Amino acid sequence: MAKKRVAVIGAGPSGLAQLRAFQSAKQNGEDIPDIVCYEKQDDWGGLWKYTWRTGVGADGEPCHGSMYRYLWSNGPKEGLEFADYTFDKHFGKEIASYPPRAVLFDYIEGRVKKAGVRDWIRFNNTIRDVRYDEGSGKFTVTARDSVNDSETVEEFDHVVVASGHFSSPNVPYYPGFESFNGRVLHAHDFRDAREFTDKDILILGTSYSAEDIGSQCWKYGCKSVTVAHRTAPMGYDWPDNWEEVPALVKVEGKTAHFKDGSSKEVDAIILCTGYKHHFPFLPDDLRLKTANRLATADLYKGVVWNKNPKMFYLGMQDQWYTFNMFDAQAWWVRDQIMGKIDLPDQAAMEADPVAREAAEDALEDDYACIRYQGDYVRELIAETDYPSFDVDAANQAFFEWKKHKKKGIMEFRNHGYTSPMTGKKAPAHHTPWKDALDDSLESYLQT
Repeated sequence: MAKKRVAVIGAGPSGLAQLRAFQSAKQNGEDIPDIVCYEKQDDWGGLWKYTWRTGVGADGEPCHGSMYRYLWSNGPKEGLEFADYTFDKHFGKEIASYPPRAVLFDYIEGRVKKAGVRDWIRFNNTIRDVRYDEGSGKFTVTARDSVNDSETVEEFDHVVVASGHFSSPNVPYYPGFESFNGRVLHAHDFRDAREFTDKDILILGTSYSAEDIGSQCWKYGCKSVTVAHRTAPMGYDWPDNWEEVPALVKVEGKTAHFKDGSSKEVDAIILCTGYKHHFPFLPDDLRLKTANRLATADLYKGVVWNKNPKMFYLGMQDQWYTFNMFDAQAWWVRDQIMGKIDLPDQAAMEADPVAREAAEDALEDDYACIRYQGDYVRELIAETDYPSFDVDAANQAFFEWKKHKKKGIMEFRNHGYTSPMTGKKAPAHHTPWKDALDDSLESYLQT
């Protein structure tokens, strides 16, 4: 019997988790399928691979990256740590709980370098089309190599979509945008807080990106931050030059007008208005359509595409957990593809996401949401050989993080938490976050 072939779309944290899962099985002496991973960028890391480009990439494709300079983790590393490759193992010591981007990229890269999976990845390859043929039971994947300016068409038994959902911006319109005498941009195109030094900025939205981009601009010396909300303010104890106002109504010149009748002169408007689950390379019968929530529509166990169980999606949930949740999903998908996990009948598969959505809808607060996703991670791990870890300890790190944010939104990154993998508590960083203007790996790892 011919070996199965598996296409993995994307070499960010989710796609790399899938490669690591198969490599782990190979390392244990198992006969794994042939793996081909397609990555549109020229390196691995997904959103954690910083690019200065916006709009269009070097290959003429829409720029995938939403990463910006000076980004630090906005959640504790103890909630995302790999169970099979700890921060302690990678860096040779415990590090503080909120690493900047360069440190997290180094950590992600360290594991896959050690695993030796780079040869499975075709870089600069953009997926053009994926089709499934009922007769052959195979997928046809069409990709374009932007370096060689050539197209490949190949067949696969399974497709794993790991292209993420934080790269296609949701861009609302407000009257006056077209004649605004300043800059309007989405968070997707935000690259450097220093651009807004001494500027009055308006942020639309109350998401994590609104909170963090505003904080970055404050840290690097913007004149003021105004955040307009449609439903409720974030409600943190903001600095004196930061205010929250009701929804934006219109813009005239450089004056933003809000729902309560107030107004503000601003130099830039940053749209922190979320992202779309966008898969332009997939036809309707294979394309996931879901809200950004903890329980994704039409995915059994949060990963199996119910309309064609030979296809899988990784990392499509709204996320408290990240890297180790992607691992839990990837190990489970690997074992299903390799015949270690059987799928139930179609009715049971379709009932699964419905039940998960109902359970999510009944959650009373963020703490319950964290437990809910922690339980999901625990459920998947229990069905594979992914190293078990103390999910309750990871939950606890998230709980403490929430409380520290409420106590001091500009100081929460100065705290440390206990690793659920090693049981060690993270040391304090050598410099308070607001004063740490150099986000390089070298600066961060100084003692």
